Amino acid sequence: MTSSIIEALGFIAGALTTISFAPQAFKTWRTRRCDDLSSTMLLTFAGGVILWLVYGLALHAAPIIAANSVTLVLIAIIMAMKLRFRGKIFAPRRHGDTEKGER
Repeated sequence: MTSSIIEALGFIAGALTTISFAPQAFKTWRTRRCDDLSSTMLLTFAGGVILWLVYGLALHAAPIIAANSVTLVLIAIIMAMKLRFRGKIFAPRRHGDTEKGER
């Protein structure tokens, strides 16, 4: 395989693994609930992503750098929401709801 095909495979793999994490971030934002997400898991995952990012930077591997940069941003967003929504009870927003969740 040529290096351009291998790099394309890396970008596709990175996109798929990053996209797989995005629904969790959107669900957390939509429901305003993340108490079922383990902080330990998120921090451990973030640590692994940071190490992958450093590895990608050391190799100058664009697919690894791109995928792990985006994933790290998603993890940071989820962790911020976890801190912000901690202990709060929210009803999921529906189309047409007012700011306070009333119709």
